[in-house]
Amino acid sequence: MRPVVVSYRADWPQRAAAAAAALREQLGPSAERIEHIGSTSIPGMAAKDILDMQVSVAELEQAALAFDEPLAGLGFGRMPYQSDHIPAGRTDEPQRWSKRVWQRRGGLGDVNLHVRRSGSPNERLALLFRDWFRAHPDAIAGYAAFKVALSAVVSDMGTYSDVKDPVVDVVIAAAEEWALAVGWRSCP
Repeated sequence: MRPVVVSYRADWPQRAAAAAAALREQLGPSAERIEHIGSTSIPGMAAKDILDMQVSVAELEQAALAFDEPLAGLGFGRMPYQSDHIPAGRTDEPQRWSKRVWQRRGGLGDVNLHVRRSGSPNERLALLFRDWFRAHPDAIAGYAAFKVALSAVVSDMGTYSDVKDPVVDVVIAAAEEWALAVGWRSCP
């Protein structure tokens, strides 16, 4: 499937809030935290019209099994992906970047649901990426232009992600310095 990047849509926050409420109701207390992440969570950012949501859990495998049925009731199907890209220069054990992913298309709206361990580096990275861009709106136009240009020249989501990952690594390098300077924390 070819990636299609669109201008920021003002309804993304409301759609994400509705998705979070439905997820909270279906997943119960095992879902320790539900967050709107990714480009659709950044005001003014161009993105694919697919919400990225993150559910943080204490135990990934147990939650994954428990979530299959309630998520199916919301129109989600589990995807085969079980790990995130590890940023360049990181020496973490790959299992620290484990996740489970469900996807919903059509119906109640397109959503990619990332389930990650609470306190894991990939849970933190998703929140840091979002919060850094929110704190640096002057960086949004450049990153959005990159995504629009990239989506125009690649024919599939795999290539789009592979090319975008090193650029995200650069953003995260800057975001880590910012996080340290301002005392940013991924937990409320």
